[in-house]
Amino acid sequence: MTTTLTTKATGVAGAAQPAHTPSAAQVTPQGAAWLASASAHPRSTLALWQGQPGSPAVLPCGTVFDIVNVPVVFGRRMLGLLWGEGPGSGPVAVHRGRMLLFAAPGTAQRLPSLLDWEEWGDTVPAPLCHGRGDAVTVPALTSGPGPSRWLVAPDSRLPWLPGAEALLWACVRAARSAATADLRVSIFPTADPGANVYDVSRRR
Repeated sequence: MTTTLTTKATGVAGAAQPAHTPSAAQVTPQGAAWLASASAHPRSTLALWQGQPGSPAVLPCGTVFDIVNVPVVFGRRMLGLLWGEGPGSGPVAVHRGRMLLFAAPGTAQRLPSLLDWEEWGDTVPAPLCHGRGDAVTVPALTSGPGPSRWLVAPDSRLPWLPGAEALLWACVRAARSAATADLRVSIFPTADPGANVYDVSRRR
């Protein structure tokens, strides 16, 4: 399945960005070629992966893509913002309780310093950023339900990847919405299911 590309204006950096329709969570041959291109030996990596499509792979970061690594719940909030109000996302995977957002090379170096300028707070841990010199485990080409799977699978030889500014915007918005949700919960605790409820509007 291919991804339909359109263009829409966003609030991220005030520029028009490509907006994508999320693809199926299966890697296409073009997407597999793109992933393999991150390896020092793309052809042998691709041949090995195609021969064992159910096996995950370890790929280096920093040249073809960087990775922004966040807890799954927080990542889903970020992903909702990127698709609902922002420019969309690049490939996204889940691995062992963490969400891996593929980002433009250089993002791992820039994003932490940009976050230092924001009112980040302690609602969620700071993202783990993987760039040059790092490697990550990515799901199998034919991943399904489980601890390691694709949410937005790569489907082209040149997928669009968000940069540090787009992910900064999503991180900060997601953190602030999480803080607001925690505040509402603390002000309005869940009612005791065994408590009696009275309609005080009928009191005279």
